Amino acid sequence: MKKLIVAAAIGNCVHVAGVYNFLRFAEQQGYETVFLGPAVPIKKLIEAVKEHKPEIVGVSFRLTPSALEKLLEELKREIEVNNLQHIKWVFGGTEPTAEVARKSGIFAAVFDGKNGDEATINFLRGGSSNHRQRVFADTLIGRIEDKYPYPIIRHHFGLPSLEDTIEGVKKIAEAEVLDVISIAPDQNAQEHFFDKKYDKSLDGAGGVPIRKEEDLIRIYEASRRGNYPLLRCYSGTNDVFKMAEMLLETIHNAWAAIPLCWYNVLDGRGPRDVNTSIRENQQLMKWHAEKGVPVEVNEAHHWSLRDAHDVIGVTMAYLAAYNAKKMGVRDYVAQFMFNVPASISPKMDLAKMLAKIELIEELQDENFRVIRQARAGLASFPTDLLEAKGQLASSAYLSMAIRPHIYHVVGYCEAHHAATPEDIIESVKIVKAVIKNSMFGMPDLTQDKEVIQRKEQLKKETRILLEAIKNLAPHSPDPLADPDVLALAIKIGLLDAPHLKGNKYAKGVLQTKVIDGACYAYDYEKQRIIPEEERVEKILREYEKSAIEV
Repeated sequence: MKKLIVAAAIGNCVHVAGVYNFLRFAEQQGYETVFLGPAVPIKKLIEAVKEHKPEIVGVSFRLTPSALEKLLEELKREIEVNNLQHIKWVFGGTEPTAEVARKSGIFAAVFDGKNGDEATINFLRGGSSNHRQRVFADTLIGRIEDKYPYPIIRHHFGLPSLEDTIEGVKKIAEAEVLDVISIAPDQNAQEHFFDKKYDKSLDGAGGVPIRKEEDLIRIYEASRRGNYPLLRCYSGTNDVFKMAEMLLETIHNAWAAIPLCWYNVLDGRGPRDVNTSIRENQQLMKWHAEKGVPVEVNEAHHWSLRDAHDVIGVTMAYLAAYNAKKMGVRDYVAQFMFNVPASISPKMDLAKMLAKIELIEELQDENFRVIRQARAGLASFPTDLLEAKGQLASSAYLSMAIRPHIYHVVGYCEAHHAATPEDIIESVKIVKAVIKNSMFGMPDLTQDKEVIQRKEQLKKETRILLEAIKNLAPHSPDPLADPDVLALAIKIGLLDAPHLKGNKYAKGVLQTKVIDGACYAYDYEKQRIIPEEERVEKILREYEKSAIEV
């Protein structure tokens, strides 16, 4: 039998957008399709089925439910008379007509739009159209494979009350809108979970106050409903290996998010010096790699959020992936945070992300796979909630140009208040509508001439900076993965950011400016952009001079 689908709107129904969309999905999944058109009589439909001998027949009706009842009685008789019960019959319509279709007993699957395009795609791939009967993948890779080219959806969640967080996780899971809930613990939990030196005045600051393993187990159990979302949790800043093991045992951490150069004295999130934290972070990557857990190195946006120029953002994205691969990570989650700094233009933002992607994906081989994760930058969201919804949709549409495997939704309300379950569900639905529309076919923004020009410039200047870092230790077996070399690059200013001014562990002299939508290193005295080659050469000369003097 051919892998063929025949479909039509039956009776006097002329609404064919839904059935036509169904066939488009089918073609993407490798089916041949035959579209019979609108208002097709039952006998004509049966004749076409007998002629083409399809595997699946799609029937659509979006008018009065009572009229459909008579049509389906006729269809059922014709199926029996012509011995066509072996074919899979499927129905698409409104909620009222779908209910009639279910009662008819004809259809293997009934679609009413409530469960989105993902349900249609899952059925066409051989799964169930019914969420209640579906088995949801319990790994990140499995979820991605089930949905791509649609990205899986992630959102962070953590309220100042443990009980409210547990109830919120239940609501979110039952809403069946999120594939991944990222649990956000409060800073006390991240820093003092094991030593218990809590600052009580900071309980619930920035997330949920997790104080014992049972808290995480209760959160996980709350998620075992609806679409059974994966859980993951932000890393700790102290006792990082104990925290990693606990997260894997309690919530089956879907993937680890580990910095390369942060969560230490640079950002004040912990007492570790830069060298020590880089070494520990590398070993934490290796620990997860050995257990087969995907790893995200949330590094590049930390620099861009501190107003580092775009070259450093691209460089750190590459170094993050490079170090993950060096530590044996096989499934690498590359996060692409758009809108940082907030004044960057969409064109230049996309160019920066494409430069990151092309450099990172040069590292791909049979042992290293890159998973693209896109998100909006928090600082780009206005406090006006209606404007924030617009920003959420705008950023999501731009992000779809990079064809992400994961879309990390940032609640539209985050600049105003911490997201409640209701805020999260609403935010995800906004993004899902954007994703669905983009799947109908969007302009290829990656081919814009200005985007390509900026992308190539960033790649060229990134290679200049990477070479300069290597030259700090020409005798090191691998300078780009050497903690001492990377810490030195920060200390002398090859890696720098305006917000690090006054930080004794960094140079803190870099100045930047957004010009024509892109962020450059900038000389405010001479009022000009500093080319990366010039910036790097000056820093290296000063370093060599100081080394000679010492």
